[in-house]
Amino acid sequence: MKAQAQKGFTLVELMIVVAIVGILAAVALPTYQDYTARAKVSEVVLAASGCRIAITEASQIGFAADATADGFGCGETASGADAPSQYVASVNTSAVGVITVIAQNISQLGTNTALEFVPYTDAGLSAAASAKDFNRTTLNSVKGWRCQSAASNGIESKYLPASCR
Repeated sequence: MKAQAQKGFTLVELMIVVAIVGILAAVALPTYQDYTARAKVSEVVLAASGCRIAITEASQIGFAADATADGFGCGETASGADAPSQYVASVNTSAVGVITVIAQNISQLGTNTALEFVPYTDAGLSAAASAKDFNRTTLNSVKGWRCQSAASNGIESKYLPASCR
């Protein structure tokens, strides 16, 4: 008698395949969610670029008086209906040129939604800008920026783009 060749898969082989797919999904899904959150936070970083240009220019040209909060004319906005984009709730500047961007609609962030951009007047990023650096009589150019999570309710570093870590 001839032996019949096996056709199809056995139950054990199917169970092994299902287990492997389950393990891969369990590892890949959280990584994918972190990746999509990081992509959305990139839009938050992009929202600050207009203010970075305006503040750098103000440090080179200067104001008649010291700088004021939300006084750099770079489209600073409050939270609410006039939010700049789907993932950006507000963009604000301080008198020393620090830009604070608040994220929205990114579920992975929870309540940690703030990102700051701090201007520095030296290339080594050790001397943060002051309000007087934007006064015409004491101009001190912004030479670099540091992206960082805000001191309170700051975005976790795993969600920040590589340029901010």
